[in-house]
Amino acid sequence: MATSRLLVVVFLAMAVSVAEMAVAAPAAAPSSSSSSPFRTVYAFGDSFTDTGNTHSTTGPYSFGYVSSPPYGATFFHRSTNRYSDGRLVVDFLAQRLALPSFLPPYLAAAGNSSTDNVGVNFAVAGSTAIEHDFFAKNNLSMDITPQSIMTQLAWFDAHLRRTSKDKSKDKVADALFWVGEIGANDYAYTVMAPPSIRPKLIRTMAVQRVTTFIEGLLDRGAKYMIVQGLPLTGCLPLAMSLARAEDRDNISCVASVNGQSYAHNRLLLANLRRLRQKHPAAVIAYADYYAAHLAVMRNPARYGFTEPFRTCCGSGGGAYNFDLFATCGSPEVTTACAQPDKYVNWDGVHMTEAMYKVVASMFFQDSGDAYCRPAFSAVLAARKAQQGK
Repeated sequence: MATSRLLVVVFLAMAVSVAEMAVAAPAAAPSSSSSSPFRTVYAFGDSFTDTGNTHSTTGPYSFGYVSSPPYGATFFHRSTNRYSDGRLVVDFLAQRLALPSFLPPYLAAAGNSSTDNVGVNFAVAGSTAIEHDFFAKNNLSMDITPQSIMTQLAWFDAHLRRTSKDKSKDKVADALFWVGEIGANDYAYTVMAPPSIRPKLIRTMAVQRVTTFIEGLLDRGAKYMIVQGLPLTGCLPLAMSLARAEDRDNISCVASVNGQSYAHNRLLLANLRRLRQKHPAAVIAYADYYAAHLAVMRNPARYGFTEPFRTCCGSGGGAYNFDLFATCGSPEVTTACAQPDKYVNWDGVHMTEAMYKVVASMFFQDSGDAYCRPAFSAVLAARKAQQGK
């Protein structure tokens, strides 16, 4: 299959429509006894960050089984509508900050003001950076989640109006904002677009929308923010199983797809530098998902993985154990591998809890800024210094 068609399949598989109501997030067991300067976290993004704003009934046929076992089997022992066997990076963030619970999904928290004790997760699986109208106007709206990153900003505004009232400015200034992966779906939905809609145009538009979103948070008073880049989208089992054999990079992943993510991240970084100059009072960190993912793929054994490409919850055997017509949670695939902690990939598109834990440890390590710049510890220190004034 040509790489262009591959991209459509890869990321349409990641896309799900938003559910009317989501499963409430389970309580978290804090992993750190040290006091945290942040008591509230607001998260945004797509399926790599979504903690339950979508579920099976509105998902696509290939990955529309997130409400079914064995999703959630490793940690929660039931599905929480997370696209993994357990916790996501944002869940490990909640534990690192010793929050009393994981972040509840917005659609479950909408009627419960008490959930704002820890914050809210607005991420939507399949969400795009560019507004849905663009895709609809260009006849590219098939199976596309209508919620964009700007929809999530509107949800955030509605949440503040409902819960914070006169204290919203202080609430925003004191919180940590986690801007998870966003933009991969935009490229997928436009791969089969007419020649006038080129990948460079999508990159420019997608990064501009993310930049506008971030500035919107800053204008609302956000002071502490971590923005996550795109991972190695060309290393997903689905991509690997469908790509042309010659389209490979030096880690045996799909070169063209990884190149697209790399270019996106470079433009995003350039825009973050400009935002830092424009908003010097804010701390804007970049979580380098691409570099973290690359480190694992270059030396998986170092991080405890023996299966960097095979799908833990999949079917078909072979090098990738992936069959688009028999995916995780479907009637054909009701069980997963015996040791998911040895696998990087969970269902062919999303990661295992073990992989998310490794990535989180890279982002939140106590020293160094190899994967989070400035370092996560510097973000915490900046907040503590502000509290001390």
